[in-house]
Amino acid sequence: MGHLALRGIRKRFGETAVIHGLDLDVQDGEFLVFVGPSGCGKSTMLRMIAGLESITEGELLIDGQRANDIPAAQRGAAMVFQSYALYPHMTVAQNMGFSLRMAGVSKSEREQVVRRTAEVLQISHLLPRLPKALSGGERQRVAIGRAIVRKPRVFLFDEPLSNLDAALRVTMRIELSRLHKELGTTMIYVTHDQVEAMTMGDRIAVFNQGRIEQLGAPLDLYAQPANEFVATFLGAPRINLIARPVTGGSAAHLALWAAAGPLAPDVKKIGIRPEHLQLGGAGPAVAAQVMLAEHLGDASVIHLQVQGLDALLTAKVSASDARLPIGQRVAVGFDATHALAFSAEGLRLPIAH
Repeated sequence: MGHLALRGIRKRFGETAVIHGLDLDVQDGEFLVFVGPSGCGKSTMLRMIAGLESITEGELLIDGQRANDIPAAQRGAAMVFQSYALYPHMTVAQNMGFSLRMAGVSKSEREQVVRRTAEVLQISHLLPRLPKALSGGERQRVAIGRAIVRKPRVFLFDEPLSNLDAALRVTMRIELSRLHKELGTTMIYVTHDQVEAMTMGDRIAVFNQGRIEQLGAPLDLYAQPANEFVATFLGAPRINLIARPVTGGSAAHLALWAAAGPLAPDVKKIGIRPEHLQLGGAGPAVAAQVMLAEHLGDASVIHLQVQGLDALLTAKVSASDARLPIGQRVAVGFDATHALAFSAEGLRLPIAH
């Protein structure tokens, strides 16, 4: 079992409040991702669940039992950190089995558990090696193995892939997702990388300034963000935001706004994802100038200047559509069904299509 319930959780460091009355249920066997910018409180919340930080107010329930005052070692939670923190003088097998040895588990049982865990992680061949003989990815697997042998009720990951190169991060994302399916254990994963969040989590909790802005399935949050913060944080390249034109605004600005269809007076911004901008396509379009083209191989990101807009628009198009020199004049438009609307306070508003 690994059900967690957070009820009115608050955290203060002196007079500084960093978590503000957080409520959350984490289901048994779920892979939940905490995502948000640096300093938003996601790692602090994870450390409170682990028992490494005290809870100022509220209750933490693990499988229905109040855990606020239960020591970290007795909560049934295993944490994997960004730094691997392996004992350099111990072999991989000794590192993985250390917690079992400290718990008084017999040598034969320790060796059996470590061997079985190494097979799951595909690191059996590394068991006799010292950490200095391992790559970064191998060390992270050992750190994960050290957590697995404890058979925790919940795994807690605090930005575990941040020290790895881009290609290895992709590989480890796949491995962690496979591991979750194989073990079926509850996992909470902290990251500032929205790509990790979108590709790994059953659900995402988007943190901002000590609060959860939105909680839900990755694609639901991407398509139906609760507010402007979630819309801008999820998605790369970032969503395009177009402010309501002022009196005397440019014709191009007015035309782009009108392309979203009839909008209520309380709509102050519209949002268009880069993949929904169309270059030279059918439908209402305005003139734009290519300022920069980033070619990614399978796709290209085109940055466009539209007269009257303060910020450049960003379009993500297929590579075959992107042979555009800087300075080229193009027509840009979008399908109104993909537009998002936001109030002055940043809340998403409905649009009648």
